[in-house]
Amino acid sequence: MRFLIINTDYPELLRWLYTRHPKLEKEPYEEQIRVRAESLFGVADFYSSNLRRLGHEAWDIHANNQFMQKVWAREHGVEADSDWPWYFHLKKGALPWVSQVLPERKLNRILAAQIRYYKPDVLLNQDMVAIGIEFLREMRPYARLIVGQIASPLPKKAEFGCYDLIMSSLPSFVDYFRRMGVPAELHRFAFEPRIQSSLIDGEEKISVSFVGSFSSHHTARSQLLEHLCAELEIRVWGHGIDSLPKNSPIRRCYMGQAWGIDMYRVLHNSKITVNQHIDVAAAHANNMRLYEATGVGVLLITDWKVDLQEMFEPGKEVVAYRSHEECADLIRYYLEHEDERAAVALAGQQRTLRRHTYYERMQELIDIVRKFL
Repeated sequence: MRFLIINTDYPELLRWLYTRHPKLEKEPYEEQIRVRAESLFGVADFYSSNLRRLGHEAWDIHANNQFMQKVWAREHGVEADSDWPWYFHLKKGALPWVSQVLPERKLNRILAAQIRYYKPDVLLNQDMVAIGIEFLREMRPYARLIVGQIASPLPKKAEFGCYDLIMSSLPSFVDYFRRMGVPAELHRFAFEPRIQSSLIDGEEKISVSFVGSFSSHHTARSQLLEHLCAELEIRVWGHGIDSLPKNSPIRRCYMGQAWGIDMYRVLHNSKITVNQHIDVAAAHANNMRLYEATGVGVLLITDWKVDLQEMFEPGKEVVAYRSHEECADLIRYYLEHEDERAAVALAGQQRTLRRHTYYERMQELIDIVRKFL
């Protein structure tokens, strides 16, 4: 089968990536896609690389990466106007960053050309908010199966009839789409074992860490971390800090952003890392941090969910809390009981490497889509 996987990136990530790799925007498309994959952010190339291991063809598209998309267009003879405007991106305490901002219609024109070029059996849209329904309807003749994937807040008043299948790591979303008459399947996140080769041992240990986003969709997270930052020594990394009140205790513990491999190294060099799901997850355990943290061997203390035991055994492979106070007490306990902490962390890592890798997940994905082709 031929898979075309469409995703988008945070503007802050693009700034980080192209600042870290000067002149990358002038490199050929294949070099830019390689560097983006090696950043290890998000799902990187974890889907495509494992699908290829399983004998299929697979490609990644980062639809809102103006640099990358414009280079692809030039290399494939697709019209790319030279008059796209340039914008300066200013960030307090950082150097100005300049990029071209492509209008959506021009980005869609390039994306449409890519879909026609690759002729996928499976078009997998991993950003159902940014990639619109009307555009996908136009692409219907060029893909045998149009699949959406989502575990974040659903777009308001959206229609989903253009999708042949929607996958989510949230059981509640699967039920919701099925009630709407849209075929839907549960498909969870995972860990990519090759990340381990990029980790650095011997660095100063961080006692307690948190890495993640802050936004209006993470109110429970902000409340938890405000409690922890007032009670404990915890280091916090993430983007969206400007969305928090000026007097938030989180700001005292804030260490900056940690993208991709930097995030994994923070987790790996922590004794304990804390997880709190996005609000829309409600009663279900589903986020990527479950697997990212356990995969690198740190003790994960996560919010209790009704289905957590389907992924990990609480108390033996991860530790679960039901309140802010219990979370703080568990952190104190495991900081004082190193052997127990190490035993739970190791068991969690072994479970992830045994059952929760992207190679395993791609086998599941293949089985799912074959039912719908």
